[in-house]
Amino acid sequence: MEIKEYQEALDNVKANIKEGVTQEITDAVTSLETKFNDALESGIKEANKDLLEQLDTLQKHTDKLDVKLQKSEKGEDSQAFIKTVIKDNISKISTASKSVPFEFEKKDMTLGNALTGDQPRDYNFDVVRRSPQMVNVEDLATSITITGGTYTYTRSTLASGAVAQQTEGALKAQLEYDYTMVDANTDFIAGIAVYSKKMRNNLPFLETTLSLDLRDDYYRGENTIFEGILASEATASTEVITGQNKAEMIQGEFARLQGPGFNNIVNGIVLTSADYYDILKIEVSTGAGYGLPIGWTFDNGQLRCMGVPVFIANWLPANKYYVGDWRRVRKVVTEGFSFTVSEDDSDNFRRNNITAKVEAQVTLTVEKPDALIYGDFTAV
Repeated sequence: MEIKEYQEALDNVKANIKEGVTQEITDAVTSLETKFNDALESGIKEANKDLLEQLDTLQKHTDKLDVKLQKSEKGEDSQAFIKTVIKDNISKISTASKSVPFEFEKKDMTLGNALTGDQPRDYNFDVVRRSPQMVNVEDLATSITITGGTYTYTRSTLASGAVAQQTEGALKAQLEYDYTMVDANTDFIAGIAVYSKKMRNNLPFLETTLSLDLRDDYYRGENTIFEGILASEATASTEVITGQNKAEMIQGEFARLQGPGFNNIVNGIVLTSADYYDILKIEVSTGAGYGLPIGWTFDNGQLRCMGVPVFIANWLPANKYYVGDWRRVRKVVTEGFSFTVSEDDSDNFRRNNITAKVEAQVTLTVEKPDALIYGDFTAV
């Protein structure tokens, strides 16, 4: 029997594999291959009969398994694979000799070796952006709009005297007040981003995402500037952490703000996230479990002291806090926040660039400094 006849016999067997290859078939093919190589070693003529019997056995076994193979989900791929292996190795089979035994060659068909270009992909244009800050200064303050660049308000103070009981025939008590005109000048807080027209055209999400990112970063900048104003204009705390915890320090600020001569309404407490969660971890006593001091509550995700909400502000420096009446903290607006896009900035026309800008002409002022306390949890 010639090499080509063996090849035809193998092809006939493979043609009968309709929809799948089980391990049994794979083992049979492997056995046949071994017999084939053994035949080459001992002489093809002497092995003719044995090989024919093996082919016949494999054919019959395949016929018996035909029903099972039709149920295989991966049968088509497996059948095609075996046929391809034999077809690709026909030259080696026909030239096999005693010194060069026949071996099947498996093709390395992987993405890295067989694919030119990128594989198909799905795009999500809901861009993952940096999260905005949890609360902005403007969320706490009262905003007012003015027509010019300067906001002037008046503070009154009792310079001398006090109301007193009148002695009959004597002069009534006389009080004297001083008035101070306080100016708050607005200025621009702004930022730009320059990008190419090609980038805009090729990235459909760009302008929408960029407008949101610039807005968030504008407020980061505004919060930083406004925090500096708050720190300089609010009243410095006299509370110390020695002998008490952070929750008790905040309650001490309430006592001061609502003590004799003040009577302020406290409507907001601002802490860093670290201090906020430190208060939640206060223990009743060492090892006795957690327990907030009297006057503190945590319900529906909101921490409160004496009913006043506590806000987390990422723009606060570490260990700092504010407690007080935010109604007299004013955000003064000459020109409100805006987002604009222009191709006429600088040499944009020649470079095919676009400029996006965010800005506002604003300032912040603390109209009643003694109604807002700026404290430090590390004070001793």
